[in-house]
Amino acid sequence: GVRPIVGTTGLSVAFVEHMVAASREAKVGGVIASNFALGAVMMMHLAAIAAPFFDSVEVIEQHHDGKVDAPSGTAMTTAQKMRAARDSDFQRNVADRETLPNARGADLGGVTLHSVRLPGLVAHQEVYFGGVGETLKLRHDSISRESFMPGVLRAVRESAGLDQIVVGLDRLLGLVQ
Repeated sequence: GVRPIVGTTGLSVAFVEHMVAASREAKVGGVIASNFALGAVMMMHLAAIAAPFFDSVEVIEQHHDGKVDAPSGTAMTTAQKMRAARDSDFQRNVADRETLPNARGADLGGVTLHSVRLPGLVAHQEVYFGGVGETLKLRHDSISRESFMPGVLRAVRESAGLDQIVVGLDRLLGLVQ
């Protein structure tokens, strides 16, 4: 009877599928989201819209020095959504000579991912698209943990009207069917 509101990443696909199936069977709503900051959800949505129009993209995510994973779940979700919006991987620049291993970052579907961990940061992400003679940059900044509360409250309120777990805050915002 508990309506789970989960804001973490790194859950296995099998576990999420199990939670969705169990909630459907019990007719209990809930939300699993990679990010509850409304601006971050909008940034991921806009990045997916732009993805088919650019051949190259890099993501730089920045978090506090206590964050245990790299890249962040938001960066991974962004990369996955952008790749899903296309018919092919992005074109990724690979250095002819990499003087330090992994200096160009991680690769997910041609999306180059960079992670920064420093004291004084909360959560920030930039998505850089590159095209012929132009770039497009999308940026989101959570400068306080309070930024996550409007999304959490929306998930809590809307879960009461759901009969199963919804994966992604973007679905509650009407950005995805």
